[in-house]
Amino acid sequence: MASGGDAAATLPAAGTPKKSWADEAEEEGPPPGFGGESAAVKDVADKLQASAQGDSIYASAQRFEDLPLSPELLKGLYVEMKFERPSKIQALTLPMILTPPHKDLIAQAHNGSGKTTCFVLSMLSRVNPSVRGPQALCLCPTRELVVQNLSVLRRMAKYTSITATSTASETEAGAGGMRRDPVTEQVIVGTHGKLKNWVQKRLLDLDGVAILVFDEADEMLKADGFADDSVRLIKMIRKKNPKVQLLLFSATFNDVVKRFAVTIAPTANQVFVAKEQLSLDVIAQYNVRCPNREAKTRVLKEMIFPNCEKLGQTMIFVRTRDMAKNLHTEMDRDGYKCTSITGDMQHAERDRVVQEFRDGTTKVLISTDVLSRGFDVSQVTLVINYDVPVERDGMTPAYETYLHRIGRSGRFGRKGAAFNLTHTGQDVEVMNKISTYFKKAIAELKWDDEDEFIKVLDKTLN
Repeated sequence: MASGGDAAATLPAAGTPKKSWADEAEEEGPPPGFGGESAAVKDVADKLQASAQGDSIYASAQRFEDLPLSPELLKGLYVEMKFERPSKIQALTLPMILTPPHKDLIAQAHNGSGKTTCFVLSMLSRVNPSVRGPQALCLCPTRELVVQNLSVLRRMAKYTSITATSTASETEAGAGGMRRDPVTEQVIVGTHGKLKNWVQKRLLDLDGVAILVFDEADEMLKADGFADDSVRLIKMIRKKNPKVQLLLFSATFNDVVKRFAVTIAPTANQVFVAKEQLSLDVIAQYNVRCPNREAKTRVLKEMIFPNCEKLGQTMIFVRTRDMAKNLHTEMDRDGYKCTSITGDMQHAERDRVVQEFRDGTTKVLISTDVLSRGFDVSQVTLVINYDVPVERDGMTPAYETYLHRIGRSGRFGRKGAAFNLTHTGQDVEVMNKISTYFKKAIAELKWDDEDEFIKVLDKTLN
């Protein structure tokens, strides 16, 4: 699931998506909320400092008490979540989201900066607990993000009476994993496919949805991804409720997707970060030039795995499902303990692998890009790009995917490291372009120098 770079495909016009979402008949003309002039951009260029270009009626929230939150939600933040104060992205965007008349928001912030809390808290704050039925909807690109976001939401709502469910909730599913009963929960987290199925079967009524969130929004608006489905869903809900609040959150927005997002939400408040400031300083990045693919595996066996215990947890990203399975098999055969996950695994097996990694039962996880976005395990300190990230053409650097991958480490300002294993001239060219794109020099590390590896790991992670 690579993210788009500068060479992203042309996106469809916002008013003319292909017919897909719940097979609803297309209407002539733009739906409510698709017209109008674009709001002034709030371009936060210095790592989301609260200062911005132009006048603003929004005051940054220094404390959660500065926000219009119920006592029950505040208790959830302080007691259950153990938060002390809003992060920078939370302090800046939550007043924009929660202040009537509840304007749309397009928000970009660093990985691990607290975006999930922004949209989860926003959904919970917009729910009327006395009204049964769907009032808040969150769309995610993967099942793993659905499960993760629902878990965070239920913890944050612990002291409220708000109910929530997801398209991945086995307890809410009937025989065969398909939901049979109408959705009465107030907050729903899901993927497009399952939600469309619920709507088509009249299990999900969207009439009462007051807030619509897209997590990893740039992925949800990519032309070769979920763009058609996303636009149709937005139009469907806006037709029923023109005042629905749309929140688009991601760590990355390339220029093409950014322009498309603004056509969808032309009057939205906007928060963007310059791309050269997105490559996190807390993550030390290294290129490891290997003479061949076998040498890349030797780096894992001889340089990485012997040090895994003191490294915390490690994620290894590969390009294909077959590579994930083959690498896992080889490492396991030679006595190196690890696990792997791919998008074609059964849901129960994917859930088991993820939970074992979250619990720390396994320290090393091999993954395709199914876990490159949003997956949050705080003890991950090392990311290995066994295969450098490229787009579907196999040649174009996948800039956003690179950023999301390495962002699995260094969560909430913790230290982390990323090793990019290269062995072909094309690999080297891809990493040079990534370095230039983010204006971030990436140091070289000899593939067979164990002393240098240990020195780097000690310096970076201790």
